[in-house]
Amino acid sequence: MVKRVLMIAYHYPPMCGGSGIQRTLAFTQYLPQFGWQPLVLSVHPRAYEDVDAGHLDGRVPVHRSFALDTQRHLALRGRYPGWLAQPDRWISWWLSAVPAGLRLIRQYRPDVIWSSYPIATAHLIALSLHRLSGIPWVADQRDPMVDLDYPPDVRRRNIHHWIERQAATRAAAVVCTTPGALHALGQRHPQMDGKRIALIENGYDEGSFIAAELAAPRPPAPAGQFRLLHSGVIYPSERDPAPLFAALARLQADQYINPASFRLVLRASAHDDHLRDLMRRHRGVAELVELAPPLPYREALAEMLEMDGLLLLQAANCNGQIPAKLYEYLRARRPLLALTDPAGDTAAALRRAGIDTIGKLDNAADIAGSLMRFLRLCRERRAPVAAPALIASHSRGARTGELATLLDRTLHKEQS
Repeated sequence: MVKRVLMIAYHYPPMCGGSGIQRTLAFTQYLPQFGWQPLVLSVHPRAYEDVDAGHLDGRVPVHRSFALDTQRHLALRGRYPGWLAQPDRWISWWLSAVPAGLRLIRQYRPDVIWSSYPIATAHLIALSLHRLSGIPWVADQRDPMVDLDYPPDVRRRNIHHWIERQAATRAAAVVCTTPGALHALGQRHPQMDGKRIALIENGYDEGSFIAAELAAPRPPAPAGQFRLLHSGVIYPSERDPAPLFAALARLQADQYINPASFRLVLRASAHDDHLRDLMRRHRGVAELVELAPPLPYREALAEMLEMDGLLLLQAANCNGQIPAKLYEYLRARRPLLALTDPAGDTAAALRRAGIDTIGKLDNAADIAGSLMRFLRLCRERRAPVAAPALIASHSRGARTGELATLLDRTLHKEQS
């Protein structure tokens, strides 16, 4: 018997950028190995700011419905009514996706509906289809939908809370990606049966890493220069590098590092102008830091494999989250320096991996000490890296096996 899952996802190729693409894409690629046939419902590519047709995988049936980005398509002189962007800027997708989803349900008769946040409209579509068809719904949460001050807009926060409450009440399962998010969800919705809250962490794609390892090597760094890489978005409030820049300025002034011996590469930060402004406040830091443009996904992985060290940033206000990049960093098997809150999920995941090169993101003095220790361990070839068995447990294939088990359990419960 063919088991089918209708997967509602905004983040899907040909969209460029975003770790959510890799999570959903891997699920669709690996699910057939576990007896599930995925069927994707996504947006028309016009809804994406950047596209790359090279990421498309013709093996997975993908159906697209009309959607506009309110900010780009419906704004007049940069302004638009707030109600056109609730619960997010892609609410127009809901109008087309529900009829499209019903057509797909009639044609393919899926056993389960799955939807992926952080685009809340995807959950809204899944909720509507679940209520209209009675097919069980699994809600996948990459990040928490609500927090004390998130979303910042109170009206949006209330709408997000309503959607999350619907998932907590009606979904067969709500999936979280970190222990902290799972615990917080249970606290916000104590009426939920604990068996309906599941943990499926993010991961890395082994096939992409193998392709990256076979890629042509990048030009070598100048002799004697240590290259430390942060690959991905640097959110100003969640990954504020200002204390890091202060630490670099202090270490350079004290002659512990200089442009010939150290270079920090910030790849695809998405906030280069903000970072330049921060660097101007700290003398000499611009000589140590390179703001690098985005790379295609596999080229970005190849760069990780060749760097002397990898940098992870995560603030205390995200203690219940783990950057998806962490799992790719672990697979790259390069020394890793994490600047984060020691009490958060990110630090806990690293300690479980045997990695103790951790500093406090909000403390310049602690960063300076942690960086010097990290550089010393790297020079001595004693910087810790994760064990192969633990790394393998974080592969996207292994994560998809966890999802398939959850889908099987959902289907069995529905049939019993």
